[in-house]
Amino acid sequence: MSAYSHSAKENIIAILTGTFVVAQGVFFLQQAHLLTGGTTGLALLVSQFIDLSFGQLYFMMNTPFYLMAWFRMGRSFAITSVISGGLVSVITDNLHHVLTISHLEPLYCAMIGGILMGLGMLILFRHKTSLGGFNVLVLFLQEKFGWSAGKLQMGIDFTILVASFFLVSPLTLFYSVIGAFLLNLVLAMNHKPGRYAGGVKAQQAS
Repeated sequence: MSAYSHSAKENIIAILTGTFVVAQGVFFLQQAHLLTGGTTGLALLVSQFIDLSFGQLYFMMNTPFYLMAWFRMGRSFAITSVISGGLVSVITDNLHHVLTISHLEPLYCAMIGGILMGLGMLILFRHKTSLGGFNVLVLFLQEKFGWSAGKLQMGIDFTILVASFFLVSPLTLFYSVIGAFLLNLVLAMNHKPGRYAGGVKAQQAS
């Protein structure tokens, strides 16, 4: 593995870029009332039934994982993950002020939403941070045991989608599965143990 490490400037730009790209993906899924896996999917689902925004629910659901990141992945990783998750929450909740979609094709929204989320998460992973949620867990398991973060995330995501079967229509679930598959395909193909210098080394809890 290369000894190259990113500068603080590069990491800041990556966090801003990655969170912006992820927020665009979430927005497409949200506009078509689609779901995805992880805490993002849970927040999208719950926001359809209670009077809280996606961003509010997303950040609250991620809080336990931020604590896990602090103790298992290190202070720097935890802090940047909180910042990244907060940015996605704020950007997604405010995109409707600058972006209006007059025609929605759910299949397209599923595809572009999943791909954009995967690309944004990949940028964050490669700069030693995440969005919190199950990202923290799969990155820890990858660094600890060498398991593929993308494949682990895919398994978790599809479990959540299957559990949503009784809450959404079969067609919505079908499109959502396509989006989740593309998201995790991007991660599984491009974020593998030992491939990139920007991996996160787990720290033992003190």
